Amino acid sequence: MRALCGDYVDCAQGDDMAGVRLPRLSTVSEPVVAVVSVRHPGVAELIDALTIELAGGGYTEEETFGYSAEQLEASGVHLVGASLDEELVGIGGVELQADGLGELKRFYVDPAHRGRGVADAMMSALVEYATAHGVTTLRLETGDQQRAAQGFYARHGFEVVDRFPPYVDSATSVCMSRSLA
Repeated sequence: MRALCGDYVDCAQGDDMAGVRLPRLSTVSEPVVAVVSVRHPGVAELIDALTIELAGGGYTEEETFGYSAEQLEASGVHLVGASLDEELVGIGGVELQADGLGELKRFYVDPAHRGRGVADAMMSALVEYATAHGVTTLRLETGDQQRAAQGFYARHGFEVVDRFPPYVDSATSVCMSRSLA
């Protein structure tokens, strides 16, 4: 049995490290995903950070198709935010379209919080929402230099497909889709 003493853990008799005091590891919180308003101040910060990251990747303004907060709202995009310790660290949305289609929009996690399950939690919430609203094919557009994003989407069942409007003529666009049927 281990005794917790202040900021330390005392290793118990019989452990290989009996008598050793180790610093207590801080608890790692799980991401909390919830619907978020485009008017939330953290949303604008994350949209700006995504835009800056894409520009830093060499994409021109014409090669960046991301919706602004106003476009997200006007298009009725269902937007979720992921928080860690009450800090908004990720956003993602799904736009419901005709014929059972849905498109992911503005999917982004602050780099300092990547690798902690935030993107997985947001994807699960968005897929659940899309499925509940009759989406049979969920699709997205990402950039040809966004290798980590492409890998993430592939792990979630997305496959590369022909570019669809409005990305048909964009040489830097990679379109992907996943069946939800």
